[in-house]
Amino acid sequence: MSKAIFFDIDGTLIDVTKGVTHISCRVRESLRKLQKAGHKIFLASGRPYAFLDAELLDFGFDGYVLNNGAVVAVDGEVIFQEELDRATVENICEMCERENVEYILESHPYVYLRPEFKIFEDFYTSIDISLDLFVREFNISDVSTLKMEFITRRQDSDEVDGIYTKILKTPGFDGWCDPFHYKNLELYSAKNSKGSGIVKALEFLKIDLKDSYAFGDGRNDIEMLQTVGTGLAMGNAADEVKKFADYVVPSVHEDGVAVGTEKYIL
Repeated sequence: MSKAIFFDIDGTLIDVTKGVTHISCRVRESLRKLQKAGHKIFLASGRPYAFLDAELLDFGFDGYVLNNGAVVAVDGEVIFQEELDRATVENICEMCERENVEYILESHPYVYLRPEFKIFEDFYTSIDISLDLFVREFNISDVSTLKMEFITRRQDSDEVDGIYTKILKTPGFDGWCDPFHYKNLELYSAKNSKGSGIVKALEFLKIDLKDSYAFGDGRNDIEMLQTVGTGLAMGNAADEVKKFADYVVPSVHEDGVAVGTEKYIL
C-alpha cells in the first residue's frame, strides 16, 4: 500500500545556515528507494515556489505543500491555493513602509520584492536563491499574496518587537520569527499550516492518515508532526519540536532523513 512522506527543507533535507545547500547522496538514495517502493514523497515548506532551487525542482518529488500550507500541488497540479485578504495586506505594507521594515509578498509561482529592499535581496542571494521569479515592480492591490515575510535594519530590539507584535496581532493571521534570519518575521493565515496542507494532499491521493509520515525540525513543523500518522523530528530540532514527534532521528548533518526512512518506513 502506498504511503506519503513529507519533508521539510531547511534543517531537514539541507541546512543553508551551515553551508549544506545540497541533499546528501545517502538521503537522495533513500528518497529514490521510497519512490521505487511505490510511495509518494513531498516537500513541505514555509518556502514559496520561487525559493526552490533547481535541485529540488528537478529531483522528481510527487508534490509539495508550500507557503506554510497555502499552496498544495500533487503530480504537477495545484489542488489548493488560498490568498490572504488584500486590503489587510495593503494595510500591513503601509505600516511597514512607515516603520522602515522591508517586506516580501509570496505568491505562486512568483514573489514580489521592491527593488529598494536590499536586505532581503542580499540575504536570498547569499543562500543561492535565484531571483528569476522575483517581480520587482508591482501594485500591492494586484498581488495574490499567500504569505509575507518582514525584515528590518532597526537595531533597537524593543522597537523591533513592538512592530512585529503589531503585525502578529492582525486578526486571522499567525506567524513566527526565524532564529537564523536576523530580525525576520514570517506571517501567514491562521487557517493554514503544513498540517492542513498535508491533509488536503492525502485526501486527493486517497491515502489514509495512518500511512503518512513527516520529517521536520522547526516550529512551523509542529502541526505536521502532530497531523501525520508518524512524525519524525530531526536531531537538530529544538526540544519544543521533538516533544511532538513519535521518533527523533539523527541531525541533518548525520543524514537523519535516510536513517529514519530506513528504520521506520522501508
